[in-house]
Formats: sequence, structure tokens, C-alpha cells
Amino acid sequence: MASILIAEDEEVLRGFVSRGLQLDGHRVDAARDGAEALDMLTEPGASYDLLLTDIRMPMMDGIELALAASRERPDMPILLMTGYADQRERARNLEALIRDVLAKPFTLSELRDAVRATLAPAVMG
Repeated sequence: MASILIAEDEEVLRGFVSRGLQLDGHRVDAARDGAEALDMLTEPGASYDLLLTDIRMPMMDGIELALAASRERPDMPILLMTGYADQRERARNLEALIRDVLAKPFTLSELRDAVRATLAPAVMG
């Protein structure tokens, strides 16, 4: 399965997302904010098939992380999560970089479907 990097500042949600994706057989690494995620992404030998990031986080938000990640790994798909309509609007300007925005709250089934759809083009290609 895929190697997924999650950036989410809410511990409970980070755990829910991590465990849910691990149930599907994915290898998951989780960061508490965008800065930590970017460090993990740029470590020598790091290899991720997907970046799943919250938009609103301290230190470095998900938009900044998506921009930096796309420079480092232009072929890696990015999926954003947010519970804020205004943040979802900010993501619309990034359509060339991100695959989708997952609206919070979401169910495990919705998360799995979004990840599956995001990874499908990479698997097919």
C-alpha cells in the first residue's frame, strides 16, 4: 500500500486518521504541524506517496506546507483537510497543486474514499 505523511495539530484527529489509514494497510507517519511535516518530508531517504494535511495549524499552515512540499516533491499528490469554509476558499487557488479538500468533520469511510481517489491516478500511472 501507500506511504502517507499526515500533518494535523489536533492529537485526537491525528490518531483517528493515522489508525484509519493503517487499517487499509498504509504506512503512516504523522506530524503535529506543517514545519515538522516538512522536516520529515525532506529527510534524506524519505519517500511518501501522499501528503494529507490540515489547512489551519500553528507554525506552518497546510497551505504553506503544500507550496513547500510541491517544490520538494512535485509529483506527490496532496490532500487537504479543513473545518473552516474560509480556509477551503484559500485552497481553491491551489487547484494545480492539490487533489482535493476533505471537509471536517468526516467519517472514516469518507477519509478512505478520498485517500483512495487521490492515490488512484498514481497507482494507475
